[in-house]
Amino acid sequence: MRYGVTMFVTDVSMGVVELARAVEERGLDSLWLPEHTHIPVTPAPTHPAGGPLPERYKRSLDPLVALAAAASATTALRLGTGVLLAAQREPIVTAKALATLDHVSGGRLAVGVGYGWNREEMADHGVDPRERRAIVREHVLAMQALWRDDEGSYEGERVRIPPSWSWPKPAQRDRAGRPHLPVLLGGGAGPTLFAQVVEYADGWMPIGGAGLREALPRLHAALEAAGRDPAQVEVVPFATLPDHGKLDHYARLGVTETVFDLPSGPRDEVLPVLDRYAALVAERRGWSPG
Repeated sequence: MRYGVTMFVTDVSMGVVELARAVEERGLDSLWLPEHTHIPVTPAPTHPAGGPLPERYKRSLDPLVALAAAASATTALRLGTGVLLAAQREPIVTAKALATLDHVSGGRLAVGVGYGWNREEMADHGVDPRERRAIVREHVLAMQALWRDDEGSYEGERVRIPPSWSWPKPAQRDRAGRPHLPVLLGGGAGPTLFAQVVEYADGWMPIGGAGLREALPRLHAALEAAGRDPAQVEVVPFATLPDHGKLDHYARLGVTETVFDLPSGPRDEVLPVLDRYAALVAERRGWSPG
């Protein structure tokens, strides 16, 4: 199992370059950054779990620009979007940006994709919240065609791209040797999400990881029914607060990577938590970082 962290990097938090270096120096495997383009002021925004929306949502950096900075400061760290709001992004430009980031990082990018929850934010991008899953599907399929094919094209209800040249291609390759970026879908367990994982994704990112014991057999059954090998699909519980018992449970279930939640704050708030996570991982691996 790999171990990573996620954090809302903002203009007032610990900087992304220092954070990325600290994560890699402590022997962790990955850094995942979230996305919000903006937060409309009215109606008064609330957190999806309830209560006022924390300040970090208003101030988050663009994840692709921030991950490019992290890539330049590290050598092996996996870089992930956690999550990219694909419905709110134009797919041709976004495909180019993601492929470029994978190219310049030497093949270290993972694309965590989410459907979004802030309806006002979506509306400002011209997205009907009721259609966001269908829009995400077409945007990702279109991007995958541009990454994979020398003359990429896509014909859907919402996205139409004629045969087009788009380089650079991602540095990573799929099992058939074609240019490829791993796409992991975030969201709660259910037949709709699992159908999209089966159709076009390389993994599932459940938030927190609760209910995995019951959900994973359903995901595996859906994959097998479509002729896909569940062992080749990533399962990455996201924004967890770890302990050995939880991580033992995940390991028994076949989880491939666990992403720990860091506070969004200055270095004197972030580094002690990161050190605790690093010590936990070192215990599991039987070595000491540094």
